[in-house]
Amino acid sequence: MLPRREDRAAGVLAVVQSGIGRPLTVTRAPHIRENGKRVRRDKIDVPGSFGEGVLCLIDRNGSFPSACSAVPLAPNKLLHTGPLDAYDKAGAGIYLIDIPEWTRTDVPHPLGRIIDRPDDDGRVWVTTPHIKQLVKLVRDNHIGAMPTIYDSWTGKTNESLFKPFYEATRKARTDLVQVGGDSYKAYKTRLSIALRLLWPKRPSQRSPFWRPDWRMSMVAEASVRHWSVAFRAVQEGHQLLALRNVDAAVFWAPDGTAPPTYRIGTSFGEVKAKFVQPGEIIPEGDD
Repeated sequence: MLPRREDRAAGVLAVVQSGIGRPLTVTRAPHIRENGKRVRRDKIDVPGSFGEGVLCLIDRNGSFPSACSAVPLAPNKLLHTGPLDAYDKAGAGIYLIDIPEWTRTDVPHPLGRIIDRPDDDGRVWVTTPHIKQLVKLVRDNHIGAMPTIYDSWTGKTNESLFKPFYEATRKARTDLVQVGGDSYKAYKTRLSIALRLLWPKRPSQRSPFWRPDWRMSMVAEASVRHWSVAFRAVQEGHQLLALRNVDAAVFWAPDGTAPPTYRIGTSFGEVKAKFVQPGEIIPEGDD
């Protein structure tokens, strides 16, 4: 059993922040896709002080199914475990915490847009992947102290529940990414539907697999992995301009190359890198 919908976070959503650390101009501009559909896309203009360079667009492959390789969650029913003195590594679930202070301006808050929707007491619900991330950040002195856990719903942790799903989707992607076309698009659509069944968007949609905590944990794991690689790139001196969703990032690339913290390729755990001039349309999805 979970807290009532109105008493918990709407979900673990994307990290989205543009103009990180330095002033940028971000605008939405009309764009016509190859299929003739009219859409709007971002354009990022950088100040002249940036000097010569291009925008490096990072697109992570299969962020959600990749996160399924080792996402900590509770397979059985969550039990109300209330306030906790500390995070117990043997448990997984959802936790009501204060928003930890984050003073850096060159990378967004590790909890992403979760911090934009606190309750009346300034607290937010997070899942185990974000709790584990905060533990690591405290250990590495990036955050002063772990936030207080005011409430929790937890169960015995398991990180391999979705491993078979991950293996199957990885194999299917390997086979279909070379084929492309309608077969690959159908694969992505069905994959999205399968993951969404854990927490359908509309209350009227019934699902035999209804586990919002699993869905939140999966999104959180993808978000944590995405944020962590971008953070390592920043620590190595690369300029992060925007961190979007769970699979896209924009870096400033004076030398026209992607940060080495990313592995370029088509497999899970790897990324695609594109380069555009400042002020050009930033493609999304199947653009």
